Amino acid sequence: MTVGRETSIRPLRTRPLWAFVALGAAGAVLAAGRVVYSGEFLDWWVGGGLLAALVGVVFLHAVTLEVGADAYGVRYGSLVRRRRSLPWADIADLRVHIQYGRHGEEYFRVGVLLRDGRTRRLPLPLSVSRDDRPDFDARLDELRALHRRHGTPESDHLAVISRRTAGRGAAAPLLLCVLLLAGAGLAAWLVPVTGATKDAWDSAAPCAAGAPPADREACLTTLPAVIARTEVNGGKGPSRLYFADGRPVDRVTVSREGARGFRAGDRVELTLWRGQVRVVAGEHHVWREHFTSAGSVAVLAAGLALAAGYPGARVLLRRRGRRLPDDEVLPSALPFAGVLVVTALWLLPLCYLHPLGLPASPGALTWAAAGTLGTLGLLAAAWRATRIRTPAPVPAPVAAPGESGTASEHGHGHGDDGDSGSDSGSGEDVFLAARFLESTDYNPNHFGTHVVFGGGPPAVVPHPGPGRFAARPIPVHRLTVTGVRRPRGGDGDGVPRGWHVAELDDAGEAVRLAAAPADLARIVRVLGGVSTSADAAPSEA
Repeated sequence: MTVGRETSIRPLRTRPLWAFVALGAAGAVLAAGRVVYSGEFLDWWVGGGLLAALVGVVFLHAVTLEVGADAYGVRYGSLVRRRRSLPWADIADLRVHIQYGRHGEEYFRVGVLLRDGRTRRLPLPLSVSRDDRPDFDARLDELRALHRRHGTPESDHLAVISRRTAGRGAAAPLLLCVLLLAGAGLAAWLVPVTGATKDAWDSAAPCAAGAPPADREACLTTLPAVIARTEVNGGKGPSRLYFADGRPVDRVTVSREGARGFRAGDRVELTLWRGQVRVVAGEHHVWREHFTSAGSVAVLAAGLALAAGYPGARVLLRRRGRRLPDDEVLPSALPFAGVLVVTALWLLPLCYLHPLGLPASPGALTWAAAGTLGTLGLLAAAWRATRIRTPAPVPAPVAAPGESGTASEHGHGHGDDGDSGSDSGSGEDVFLAARFLESTDYNPNHFGTHVVFGGGPPAVVPHPGPGRFAARPIPVHRLTVTGVRRPRGGDGDGVPRGWHVAELDDAGEAVRLAAAPADLARIVRVLGGVSTSADAAPSEA
């Protein structure tokens, strides 16, 4: 059966891409002509032409890229890359994946969730700025409409996967954690080696007269020398001292300050230890090689281990939220970062003072024990603070005896239940941080940051009070609370991780209101007139 294509998606701006394709073609012609007429296969002209041709191939793939969808499924490919197809029967859902650039840029792509659990990201449509978001949304709507028509989507909800959601992969933080732990292990292995070297240098004595060459490696040998020239590097490169006639050595690498302290012709005295120059002493300046102490390396090892704790905490939180929907926002790992910072305050000084192990002194043991107990207590608090709080379901409004219809039909939040009346009729304004996520007539251009109620009708204000300056009254009579949930990736990064989101029906339009769980429960009572069970303590997942 022949199936006609119903939608085709190509890159939006192709003229700059074709310019690079033409440049690649010119490079290929240049390289071929150079080889034919000169017989040279390896020179700058051939290399430059081949590099331009390679760039042209990359842009040829980008300019001929195409994603098509019809009754069969989704197909994508280009002139460079073979075409692939995904039938609708194998596609469980379509999603939006947000990728992030080095400077915080957001790139929106469409992901295809297969029924076996794997995810593939389509090369198009792609949104790299706000200007092309409308086209991206329109193309996504076309793909979703075809999926509903010819396939069986698992849900009508569009999942948005961002860096804060449970569906984001944990490979990057896991790799970073492993690398930091490997660095910590290497530094810990070097602690005794570094300590032994530093102790040997501190205890080294001048060589005795007539000492054999084998014994002179462990003692200090002093030789005269004349500086021929100095090389002071202003960047990150090493600075050097060069000696006349290359005696006793040709050059010595020193610090930049050490090289600046000497001049050509200065007579100096060199101290050699273990076959290398360790001290250069002149009349006005002395340079000494720095030997790292065992305590410094121990601090480095402990610091790397603590730094590995933060990506490790992120992996732990993703593991903890593995049963959540992929687009639900995970709790922040910042409480664990606070534990790591507090731990560093007592652990790093202890490692510096006692790099090779704790002595038997009561002071050091008390220090370590108190710090360990404090860290364990903070870890327990961080574990509790990052638990996943699931909002309690919002019960349906209960009509008063002898009344027909729901409470919403008789005006929400006007004393229909006792608690809402206590919130809205106390005579004093209450300001709660809350944000309507949609731009509405009472929240134009998302200007509101707080909701105020108590001394007057509920309203949206762009400030925490006092006073109702620039307040926009909320049309409570037309709002119906349909549910409360945890934040999702589609709610945006402006919603804090610990907040909850109330879904409202505003005369047929879906509206979202985000606030802290306790604050949102109070606002829901005022807006929806629901019973006090909506303000019950949230359950834990």
